[in-house]
Amino acid sequence: MSIRSKKPSKQRLAIYTSPKHIRKKFLTAPVSPELRAKYGIKRMTVRKGDTVRILRGEWRGHEGKVISVDYDKVSIHVDGVTVRKADGTPVYYPIHPSNVLIIRLDLSDKKRRKIIERRTGHEVQVVEGSEESTKEEMEESTTGNEEVNKVESKSEGGV
Repeated sequence: MSIRSKKPSKQRLAIYTSPKHIRKKFLTAPVSPELRAKYGIKRMTVRKGDTVRILRGEWRGHEGKVISVDYDKVSIHVDGVTVRKADGTPVYYPIHPSNVLIIRLDLSDKKRRKIIERRTGHEVQVVEGSEESTKEEMEESTTGNEEVNKVESKSEGGV
């Protein structure tokens, strides 16, 4: 969707009236340098379960898990980022996705894993607690243990 007008009111109207499949693209955030080097992805759509670091605003430096994503208001709610209402009840403060950095990806979604696999060229598997690791890393860790076990069994058998 291209916004051709320079008038801010028309730009806001185009954002507010955009369809859901286009509005989802407004919910992208940059990925941390470690994940960028690992997966080759510069930005990704923020989703519930991701861990993010806030880069701008009053909560700069705060890290937390994304609690919810609001497609209508193009904002996210992060765990621990709350304000108190007049009656004292805590409410999540909305944060724009462009003001956060994704530190840890939630790879429990198959579609999201396919996106990463398409970019990296090798399979991504989810290990306990939605920690991400590639299939190659899993194979390297298991082959290393097997070699150690073989060496131990040979040394025990020869004695």
